[in-house]
Amino acid sequence: MTTSRETDSADGAPGTTAPRATGKDSAPRTKGARKGRGAPGGEEQPRAPRTLAEELRSRPDSALAALLRDRPDLLAPVPGDLTQLATRAGTRASVVRALERLDRFALQVAEALAVAPDPCPYPVLASLMSGEEPRDPRIARELPRAVGTLREQALLWGTDEQLRLVRTARELLAPGPSRPSPTGLGPTVSEATAGMSPGRLQQLLAATGLPATHDGVTAVAALSGLFADRERMTALLAGAPPEARAVLDRLLWGPPYGTVTADPAPHLRWLLDRGLLLPGTPGSVVLPREAALHLRGGLAHRVCEPVAPELAPVADHAPQVVDATAAGAAFTALATVEELLTAWEQDGPLVLRAGGLSVRDLKRTAAALDTSEDAAAFWTELAYAAGLLASDGEVDERYAPTPAADDWLRLPAERRWTRLATAWLAATRAPGLVGGRDARGRTLSALGPDLDRGPAPEVRRRVLELLAALPPGGSVAADVLLARLRWERPPRTEGPDAPEDLRSRLARWTLAEAERLGVTGRGALSAHGRALLAAASTETAVEEAAALLAPLLPQPVDHVLLQADLTAVAPGPLQRPLARLLGVLADIESKGGATVYRFTPASVRRALDAGRTADDLKSFLAAHSRTPVPQPLAYLVDDVARRHGLLRVGAASAYLRCDDENVLAEILADRRSAPLRLRRLAPTVLAAQAAPDSLLEGLREMGYAPAAESAEGDVLITRADARRTPPRSAPAPVPEGPPVPDATLLDAAVRAIRAGDLAATAERKPASTPAPSPADGRLPRTTSAETLATVQAAVLTGAAVWIGYVNADGAASQRVIAPVRVEGGFVTAYDHTADEVRTYPLHRITGVAELADDHV
Repeated sequence: MTTSRETDSADGAPGTTAPRATGKDSAPRTKGARKGRGAPGGEEQPRAPRTLAEELRSRPDSALAALLRDRPDLLAPVPGDLTQLATRAGTRASVVRALERLDRFALQVAEALAVAPDPCPYPVLASLMSGEEPRDPRIARELPRAVGTLREQALLWGTDEQLRLVRTARELLAPGPSRPSPTGLGPTVSEATAGMSPGRLQQLLAATGLPATHDGVTAVAALSGLFADRERMTALLAGAPPEARAVLDRLLWGPPYGTVTADPAPHLRWLLDRGLLLPGTPGSVVLPREAALHLRGGLAHRVCEPVAPELAPVADHAPQVVDATAAGAAFTALATVEELLTAWEQDGPLVLRAGGLSVRDLKRTAAALDTSEDAAAFWTELAYAAGLLASDGEVDERYAPTPAADDWLRLPAERRWTRLATAWLAATRAPGLVGGRDARGRTLSALGPDLDRGPAPEVRRRVLELLAALPPGGSVAADVLLARLRWERPPRTEGPDAPEDLRSRLARWTLAEAERLGVTGRGALSAHGRALLAAASTETAVEEAAALLAPLLPQPVDHVLLQADLTAVAPGPLQRPLARLLGVLADIESKGGATVYRFTPASVRRALDAGRTADDLKSFLAAHSRTPVPQPLAYLVDDVARRHGLLRVGAASAYLRCDDENVLAEILADRRSAPLRLRRLAPTVLAAQAAPDSLLEGLREMGYAPAAESAEGDVLITRADARRTPPRSAPAPVPEGPPVPDATLLDAAVRAIRAGDLAATAERKPASTPAPSPADGRLPRTTSAETLATVQAAVLTGAAVWIGYVNADGAASQRVIAPVRVEGGFVTAYDHTADEVRTYPLHRITGVAELADDHV
C-alpha cells in the first residue's frame, strides 16, 4: 500500500508497501516479500528499500533508539511516524549537524559518495577510497565500519549494490562553482558541458578521435566513457605537451578551476580542444571529474586516514609522583578560590553595564591572588560556575560571594575540590576566551555574557578520557592529542593558513586548566582525576574521587612559629578560625608550603579596629604559637594599643576630641593637617571640614592612631561585614544543540513513532461505499451510524480499527485503536499510537475503517 507522504519523503523513489514491526527489535516484514517474488522454492527474499523511510521501518527498535540518541535534534518534537522521521533526518540543519559529528574517515567516505555515481555500488566506493591499485590494507578493513556509521546516522541507505547518500548530504559535499569539493574534484563532464552547443561537442569528439554522434547526450556519454577508459585515456595523454601535463598536475588535487585568457597558449589550447579542460564561469576552466580520477589512479582523496592517530606517551612518570603533584595543585586551587571569596566579600568589583568584570578589576584581582590575568579569569569563572560568586542585584551592582560559598567553606578540603572539579567539567563557559574579541569586535570580559561555548564540556571530558586511556603516569604531547581530536571531529576548514578551530582551542585550555586545578599532574591524569570522569553520573564516583584525594592533601595545623623579626611562620595550612584572625592581625608576606605573616603597626591597628584588645591579641598569639611571644612583638602590640583610641573622630562634618590638649595643639601646629582644615572648638575638641573616614585616614598618615566613635561616644568597631548576595543558583550550562535523551524518553519516542507509523501505513479493508482513500493523507469519512456500527462490531470481535480523529483544539490525526467499550457517546479503546487506554467522543471521530486481516 503506498501512501502519498512516503512518496514525498526524503531521498525516495515513489513509495511501495511499507513494512511494519511485529515486535520489539524484530525484523519487520514487507508485503512484496511475502511470497518469494520468484525466489527458488518460494522462500521470502529481502527487497531493497526504495526510500529512507522504508529502510528505517525495517530497523529494529534498538537501532531507531540509537539513531535518536546520536541525533537528538530529530526528537524535537517527536515525529508522528517513520516518514516524518526520514523527512526530518534529511533537512539541511540536521544533516549539517550529523556530518560535523563524523570522524575523519567516515566523513571522507561520505565525501567520496558525494562524487560517486548515485546509487553507488560498494566496489566502486572501495575503489574511490583505495584506488585502482590498493595502497593501504587498513582502508579495506575500516571501510565497512565507516559505511555502517553512515547507515546508523541515517546519512546513507540502500543495499551494498545501491548505496545512496542522503540527497542533502550530497548537495552539501558535492563540488560546485562557488563550493569546492573537499575531495578537490570538479564537476562531471555532463555537468560541465551543460549548455554547450552541439557543434562544440562534435569538435571535442573529433579532436579526441571519437566518432561523431547524432545528439549531445550521446556525445557527452562518449566523452565520459573515453575519460573513464584507462587504456584510451593513457594513449590520449601520451601525446600531450609537457606544459599541458604540468597544468593538469596543478589542478589534479584541487581546486580544479583555473583562469584562461581570450587567446590561450598552445598547450592550453591542446587541453581545451580535447575536453580535458572545459569552460566554467566566464574566463575560467575546470578539470572534469572523470579525467581527474584517471590521473589520480581512481582516488577520491590524496591522503586517506582510516584509523585515528595513535597516542604514544612521551613521558612515563611514577603514578605516586603524578598524584602528589596533582594534589599539591588541588590544594593551591582551594586556597586561591578561598582567597578570592575573601577579597570580594567586603568590596567586590562592580558589574559592567554590559555584564562581566572590567579589565581594571581583573588586573586588581590578579594582583590580589598573585597570579596572571589569564589565571585570575579562570579562578573567577570557576567560582562562578560552582555557584560561589554572583552579582548582588543592588543598584550599584557588585560581585560578591553567595550564601552557598559559606556552605562550601565548611566542607572538608577534598569535598570542596570535587565541587569545583565537577562544576568545571560540566561548565559550558570558556575562560580562555577572556580578552579576545567577539564577532562584533567587542572585548570578551570575565564573567561576561558571551563566554558560553556548547562543545566545552564534551571536549573537556574527551581530553580526560584520552589521557585515561594511557597507562597510569603516562602523558602525551599536546599536538598529538589535538591531532587525535581533529581526527575524531574534523574542523570545517583545515590548512596551514586556517585559524585554529574552537575545539582545538578548547582542548588546549583544558590541558592547562586541568593542570591548574589538580586534575592532572605533570601532564598525566591523576587517580582522583580518573575517578572524576564518572563523577557526573553517580554520587559514588564523587565520593571515590574525594577519598583518593583526601590522604594526599596536607592536614590543617593549629599553630604558628613566632619569630623575633616580627614575623610568624605557618608550617602548613592553618585551621580556618586561626587563619582568618591571623589574616587580620598580620599581613601575608609570602606563600608556599609555609606561609610567612608579618606584623606591622597598621596590621595590629586593624585588629584593634575589629574590636580586639591588646590582652586579647597577646593571649591569642601565646595560645597558638609553639614559640614564646617575642618581646618586640609584645612591645608593638602594647605601643599601638596605647595610642589606639586616644583620639576620637565623629561626624560634625567631622570632629576630633582628645583629653590631652597638648596633642590637639601639636596636630594644629603640624602643616600636614592643613588639608583637613581643623579649627579648635574647645580646649579638647577640634572641628574638621573633612569627612570622618578622610579625617581618620589623614591622622593615621600623620602617625597617630585615632579611633572612630558613635553619636553616644562609644568606640566603633570598623570590622567590615562579609557581603553576601541573595541566594543564587549556579549558572546553567548552555549545551550545543538539544540535550541527549535518556533511555526512558528514547523508549517512549520509539514506541510512539512505531504506533504512529502503524496508523499511517496499515492496510484497510475496502469500504462498502466509496470513500476517500487513506493513502492520500486525508482522514476517513463515514456517517455517524456507520462509525457507531463499526466500532461496536470491533468491540465484539476484539479487532483493531483505523480512525480519523479531531481533538478539542481542531488538530486532526490518524490512529489505530482497539475498542473495548462503547457507551454514553464515548468509545474506550487501547490506542496503539499513544500506547495507552483512552476515551474518545464519538462525535469527534470523522470516520472509521477496518484493518486488513494481516495487520490486525
